Amino acid sequence: MPEGHSVHRIARQFARHFVGKQTAVSSPQGRFAEGATLLDGHTMIDACAVGKQMFLEFDNHLWLRVHLGLYGAWDFAGDFTADASLTSARGRPGQTAERGTILDQDAAEDSLSSIGAPRRRRLRMSEQEELRDTEFSFPAAPVGAVRVRLLTRDTVADLRGPTACEVQTPEQVDASVAKLGPDPLVDDQALGEERFVSVIRKKPTPIGLLLMDQSVVSGIGNVYRAELLFRARLNPHTPGKLVPEEALRALWRDWCSLLAIGVRTGQMLTMDGLTPAAHRKALSHRKDRHWAYHRAGLPCRVCGTNIVLEELGGRKLYWCPIDQA
Repeated sequence: MPEGHSVHRIARQFARHFVGKQTAVSSPQGRFAEGATLLDGHTMIDACAVGKQMFLEFDNHLWLRVHLGLYGAWDFAGDFTADASLTSARGRPGQTAERGTILDQDAAEDSLSSIGAPRRRRLRMSEQEELRDTEFSFPAAPVGAVRVRLLTRDTVADLRGPTACEVQTPEQVDASVAKLGPDPLVDDQALGEERFVSVIRKKPTPIGLLLMDQSVVSGIGNVYRAELLFRARLNPHTPGKLVPEEALRALWRDWCSLLAIGVRTGQMLTMDGLTPAAHRKALSHRKDRHWAYHRAGLPCRVCGTNIVLEELGGRKLYWCPIDQA
């Protein structure tokens, strides 16, 4: 399932290449036909993400809410700026690309805006970002079960397989956001920290489950959960109310830092203190990117004990029984 950094990056694609443009909205699959009719022909005026959910606002005071879930993905095509040095991802949906598109306009030489004029490209965005420079007529005919197509004069976005795709009023958007925990890229980080700490300190639920609860904190999924807990040396089974307050504050601040890195690089890069060579390697290969995630049976990078894999709340949990005892 796409984690918070991916959804923020998708929202930035929309903000850069769709906001301010009149948009033709359709549902080639037919399952979103009624909603498409409500949005069709209107101008997109905002695009934002909160945790794993994205909200697109149109000039008729309606919003499109999208939650990609386990299988959802956006396919972009048309004239949009992208990093020409991007290599194609060879992973399956659910994996991060081997390199990520840098979408931060303030990222100097890594900025998309530093590349120059927009180019005709194709890009798939879920946990996987795959860039393809190919010749194609614009707009290409929809392929497969496209739930919704958003088409401007020079860009197109096709949505497939989302868990949620619905039109909402401003009041409904407010209600949806109110159900979500703090997001470091949306909420004031100091206020978010207080809310995060306050909620968890009241819960008897294991911290490993609380971090995946989107009403407690927005955007954390399986990868970030495992890595945050390892970096904090926290046992995932510890009840939230028994985790020391300072440990919770450090956990929140670490999440703020890792999420920012994820949005900037397109990678869930959770190992720090790396040499330049090791950093390049980590950006290229997932196996060199994490402390614990997806390392079941392999030696802990700190103590050498084999990383444990178990199921917690229906999801795979990776942790070290020594360093996180």
